[in-house]
Amino acid sequence: MTKIKICGLFREEDITYVNQAKPDYIGFILNFKKSHRYIEADSAGVLRSKLDPKIKAVGVFVNEEIDELLRITETVKLDVIQLHGQETNDYINDLRKKTNLPIWKAFKVKDEASLKEAEESVADKVILDNGYGTGECFDWSVLKSFKRSFILAGGLKPENLKEAIKTYKPECLDISSGVETEKIKDKEKILTAVSIARE
Repeated sequence: MTKIKICGLFREEDITYVNQAKPDYIGFILNFKKSHRYIEADSAGVLRSKLDPKIKAVGVFVNEEIDELLRITETVKLDVIQLHGQETNDYINDLRKKTNLPIWKAFKVKDEASLKEAEESVADKVILDNGYGTGECFDWSVLKSFKRSFILAGGLKPENLKEAIKTYKPECLDISSGVETEKIKDKEKILTAVSIARE
């Protein structure tokens, strides 16, 4: 069964919605103020405490200093660390010496050549994205040559989830703007997206 992550939660209502929908993961955008979904660590910790314990909390970081990342991780009580900047394999190896949590790394997919870096990543899981918050899909046909399991992100919405699952078989779907209405999480879209992944 394909797993699903609902990313970019920042309101109490968002937690209520996901507790009802029961995705596998949720994501908090931490220490990245350029995102309208950004949330402070203390606030994320409060929301995390209200999350169904069966749902894993992922912290999304962009080019964060390792010590600060670990401090935030502890504050929020994260289950997974997701790197969304230009973090290298050396950075991931350094981070891994200081935490036992799974480490995910996102890659911007432009063409088949850009998939090579993702294939060679030392991260536990790789996320293939169109470019961070654009709400658009990349050309999924390049995935046919990709040799490791992956999380698919970028431009996902309830209308294209079935095609993504059936044709490209991602391990997990990472969806954010596709379950929003006017930049706010939409309960019905979240319920629909999770139910499609569960099919």
